[in-house]
Amino acid sequence: MSSLRLTVAALCCVVVVLGGLTFSSDAQLDPSFYKDTCPNVHSIVHKVIKKASKSDPRLRASLIRLHFHDCFVQGCDASILLNNDTSAGIETEQDAFPNVNSIRGLDVVNQIKTAVENSCPGIVSCADILALAAEVSSALSDGPCWKVPLGRRDSLTANKTLANQNLPAPFLNLTQLKSAFTVQGLNTTDLVALSGMKF
Repeated sequence: MSSLRLTVAALCCVVVVLGGLTFSSDAQLDPSFYKDTCPNVHSIVHKVIKKASKSDPRLRASLIRLHFHDCFVQGCDASILLNNDTSAGIETEQDAFPNVNSIRGLDVVNQIKTAVENSCPGIVSCADILALAAEVSSALSDGPCWKVPLGRRDSLTANKTLANQNLPAPFLNLTQLKSAFTVQGLNTTDLVALSGMKF
């Protein structure tokens, strides 16, 4: 099996693990959250990713990884998408050490958001777009399929410091990795599945 297929398979495991976690939200998440307000959101996300991944075979793995890097900081809240804004006091997570020259797919997330906004203006959160992008990427890569719970709210803040603290650096030893994952409520099995992203 090629290293790309192994990476995609490992990243698909990431999505399954992240999909089962409940990150800082009091809201009731539901796969049918947009059934009355934006019933075609899933097909829009699918169409954009399918088209974009034709010219970039690594894109689907990158979108799953982007979702992981978002969720590991302060929950699955799209805070990784926020840019520097000194007037709002935002220091982007994109500039955190583990994200520099590492995260990819932001342009495709913007394409998805534009397509969704054209169909359902002001309805679907960026956090849900990231979650759907990870789900669709897994399915298009012949990975696990599931109905992602929707209804997340977007963060109004980013936390570069927390990104530097929480995201596992590539040089961490096994003890340090286990500790980082335990803090997130994950176990050694999750660590093994998610570590496939490093290859």
